[in-house]
Amino acid sequence: MRKIITLALATSSILFASSLKEDAANAGLVAIPESKLELLKLVDSAKNPITDAKVELGKKLYFDPRLSKSGIISCNTCHNLGEGGDDGVEASIGHKWTANPHHVNAPTVYNAVFFDAQFWDGRAKDLEEQAQGPMQAAPEMASTTDFVEKVVNSMPEYVNDFKDAYGKDVKITFEKVTDTIGLFERTLVTPSAFDDYLNGDENAMTPAQKDGLKTFIQVGCATCHTGVALGGNMNAFNVVATYKHQNVGDFKGDANGMVKVPTLRNVTKTAPYFHNGKIWSLKEAIVEMGRIQLGVKISDKEAASIEEFMKALDGRMPEITIPMLPSSTATTPKPDMN
Repeated sequence: MRKIITLALATSSILFASSLKEDAANAGLVAIPESKLELLKLVDSAKNPITDAKVELGKKLYFDPRLSKSGIISCNTCHNLGEGGDDGVEASIGHKWTANPHHVNAPTVYNAVFFDAQFWDGRAKDLEEQAQGPMQAAPEMASTTDFVEKVVNSMPEYVNDFKDAYGKDVKITFEKVTDTIGLFERTLVTPSAFDDYLNGDENAMTPAQKDGLKTFIQVGCATCHTGVALGGNMNAFNVVATYKHQNVGDFKGDANGMVKVPTLRNVTKTAPYFHNGKIWSLKEAIVEMGRIQLGVKISDKEAASIEEFMKALDGRMPEITIPMLPSSTATTPKPDMN
């Protein structure tokens, strides 16, 4: 009898696991591939294929504050790779200690390669195009295309790095700089226990996290938070009710009122939440999303269960070694705080 009960429990466990994975697949949830080759197919750029030399150069540029007018703000300032790929404040602080005038929160750069579009209003089609925006925005890095080109071309080490990455006849333009930064960002992928589970490791997620995944799907969260990024697509906002902090900042989405759905990967590391960063509690964010997007009252028990699942989305961060940057020269533009 004991053997029969044990066998029944084991069979039930297998069927539950199979059913849950099928439910996840049917809900549109997709794992980051285990295979490096399959992953490369998802993240590579046809117009600028990934190479080690380009990635290393892109990392230098990503961390270099001299690309900003003040000489103190880099891409990593608002998208801190040691913090979760964001800056951990409601509205990003830029040139002359200016808070974002629209009170917009900086999204994480981790796994952004999987997004359908970049920026909260989806105005950039890819990471390379996105990298051009903050550099030229007055409240952010406050640079110009000419300034960035002069900075990079003034340093022989950068010139040689570009030749190594792109060939001796390369012309270092603003677009080439931002393309290289975007290419580095394409490599910032963080596979998690969730991916391991969908890829076949039955024990990668805890029983509580599996229950949370089931709740996540049943409540309807996967309606918007789907795909490899569990987000990153454009969707309507304030579907059935109005976000309680909607009046903070003037952001209202794109011309059609569509807003980019934030990724849930590493979501425990990326507070505060929503486009204006007004909610700091993940549980509160879950309940508010249920209210305004799904028209459902998510109970405390359901919210806790979903939050437990989200812990399985905490990924394995790539090991980032802070690069030593090239030395400035006599022709390198001087920092300007004005």
